[in-house]
Amino acid sequence: MPPSSPRRLSLQQIVEGQRRAAFVGREAELGLFRANFALPPEDPRHRFVFHVRGNAGVGKTSLVREWREVAGEFGALTASVDESADSVPDVLGAIAEQFAEQGHPLKVLDRLLATYRRALHDAAGRLAADNETSAGGPSPGALAAAQAGLIAAGAIPVVGALAGGIDPAVVARGAGGLRAVFGGRARQAEEARLLAEPIRVLTPVFVAEIDRVADAVPWVALFLDTYERTAPQLDRWLADLLTPGRYGELPANLVLTLAGQRRLDPVHWGDRGRLVADVPLGPFTEEGSRQLLTGRGVVAETVVREVLRLSGGLPVLVSTLAANPGAAGEANATAVERFLAGESDPVRRAAALACALPRRFDEDLVAVAVPHGSHVVPGLYDWLHELPFVAEPYTGRSRYHAVVRAPMLRLQRTGSPQRWKAAHDRLAEAFAARRDAAAEGLDPERLWASQPWRRAALDVLYHRLCARPRTALPEALRAGIALCDQRPSRARHWARTLAEAGEDADNAVLRDWGRDLLAAITDHGPRPTAALGLLLTRAELTDTDRAAALVVRAWDRFRAGELDAALSDHGRAIAVDPRSERAHQGRAVILRSLGRYEEALADLDRAEEIAPAWAWAVRERGETYRRMGRLEEALTVLDRAHALDPSDAVPLGSRGLVRHVLGRHEEALDDFDRAIALWPEYAWALVRRARVRTALGDPVGALADLDRAEELSPGLAGTEGERGEVYRATGRHEEAVACYGRVLALDPDYAWAHGSRALALEALGRVAEALADLDRALELDPGYAWARAQRERLRAA
Repeated sequence: MPPSSPRRLSLQQIVEGQRRAAFVGREAELGLFRANFALPPEDPRHRFVFHVRGNAGVGKTSLVREWREVAGEFGALTASVDESADSVPDVLGAIAEQFAEQGHPLKVLDRLLATYRRALHDAAGRLAADNETSAGGPSPGALAAAQAGLIAAGAIPVVGALAGGIDPAVVARGAGGLRAVFGGRARQAEEARLLAEPIRVLTPVFVAEIDRVADAVPWVALFLDTYERTAPQLDRWLADLLTPGRYGELPANLVLTLAGQRRLDPVHWGDRGRLVADVPLGPFTEEGSRQLLTGRGVVAETVVREVLRLSGGLPVLVSTLAANPGAAGEANATAVERFLAGESDPVRRAAALACALPRRFDEDLVAVAVPHGSHVVPGLYDWLHELPFVAEPYTGRSRYHAVVRAPMLRLQRTGSPQRWKAAHDRLAEAFAARRDAAAEGLDPERLWASQPWRRAALDVLYHRLCARPRTALPEALRAGIALCDQRPSRARHWARTLAEAGEDADNAVLRDWGRDLLAAITDHGPRPTAALGLLLTRAELTDTDRAAALVVRAWDRFRAGELDAALSDHGRAIAVDPRSERAHQGRAVILRSLGRYEEALADLDRAEEIAPAWAWAVRERGETYRRMGRLEEALTVLDRAHALDPSDAVPLGSRGLVRHVLGRHEEALDDFDRAIALWPEYAWALVRRARVRTALGDPVGALADLDRAEELSPGLAGTEGERGEVYRATGRHEEAVACYGRVLALDPDYAWAHGSRALALEALGRVAEALADLDRALELDPGYAWARAQRERLRAA
């Protein structure tokens, strides 16, 4: 047979080969990394962690890319992650995806990550699913335990359309905490813990998966680039990952590389020095710069010297100027002019400058940024990607290298302030259009929780701040308050937007705001209290803004069980802005949870006086009347709430429960049917409809409702308790006792479950146990009149 022809290389392979061939100036670092793979892990000279550090533009990313190629030459299974993965679950997901592409899927980790993402998505609905408090209500400690994990996971929606209508018991049934929200059976309890402590649950699985695949490959090499951005989220985790016994035993053939601008934090890495090879990168030496220039055909000494002067040895500038060295006599040319000296087309030159204005850009934004429109020069977007300082990350939006972008921005800002403002105004309008399009179909109270909307909104703020720092700052601060309200875990992106706008617009006020907010957010974790406190210390806020910030902080403190502080913040908000209906409504919800119903009603009076058509305040009044036992009044008010907002399922659900208590079961069933038609995932209404169906003699329908509620919100104590009621009503007393037992395993202090189990035990002839349950119910709730009457009846018998 004739010999087969050699396999033809792809275009990408040819370009990559040329790029690697042109990589010069870091031979020592390449040799260091390559030599490490020649040393067995047991050798004291072997290093398990490499840390590349240096200022922007010194070539860290290029070196890491070369190191990954080197690792592949030694048969390593590799994965690389940058700042686009800014949490531990995101990092694990990126690694798993890249390993799977190389034929080594991490199936157990993938399944657990899928469960985690689903739990995050469903968290708000699960929290809202059971807003019926147990007798006595939850303790502040139980509430804090339930909330802390979800806040840390970024899963709890704050204030907005959810928190305003839910008492602490929505989140914590008595002392049940997260277990009462997400379940008590083994699988469901594990899911609750996964959401509350994702790092602790995911990491041991990741370690076990890495250990498994490490048996099948010579080496495993992980690379984390732009580590200066992700270190606040990942530093402690990575250090703990290397701690013996913390998360399991890592394989000895694992090599981890970090690349960032700063030294590793000695608090986390100080005692791990023997594991780490510190690789500081500085500018190229003159010899390295000359080597690169020679490789690019730049040999004229006058040109070489000019490139050396302008670049300062910074690799990204040396590379750019090597491609377009320009005329040697232009001694006073700026670095920006040198970047574009090889391009004679004025439209392309203007486009290259204009496209530095957005932080990231795509083809549509090129048409906005370039004054003449991208259609004037065909292929302009593709041409931009031929420039050595333009990168296209995995997100699909391109960006300039920061070292090149900064002088381009300075040139435009100082060269023509009017054009600078006009360009940023155009970009702000373009991002505003994207933001508005992303808002379609979203709850106006939850916009910041949507990533596409949030990303576009932050770009709007950035460009408005660049155009007019002083006048746009109040809008940016208001946006931060709303973001802390709806999605506090993303507040650092907002703070970074202010910092970047301050740097790029050369505005000290914005720089200071961004720096201080980033410090507050980094130091105090996912809770927004510190950032809001910082906002409240500055004079830039109006009284309305200050009241809004106080209300958001009050809800954060309320969820954490800090009830006195929450009441104080609501009070301060009202003092600052007496017409803040949200402050009055929020304080009413806290007062109601404390049993201070009359004070709550007074606040709701004021909220309705300020905003007569605000359905939330009316709904809260109806719910307050219901909890007070003023059922006829509750019915009237809930009718009005439903009339104000017929699309809201919650007033129908509350009205259905009131009608059930009044014995109007058919009407109650109709209300629950309508509520569930509006909101098919309304688990709270499904559980209450089951109660009504039991009263109407339909146990099959009741159990079907409870099965569906369990599917939507697994393991809730209220669902299991209602199942026990169905069994007891149909004479299935042994099954009822088992159900109540499961409820009490979730929440041992649930007085209602003790009382209901007592009746089932009595029916089985186990009177002594029934009396013990009633004693316990009254010990937990001395005002539980029904339980007291049942105990007296049993004792008399």
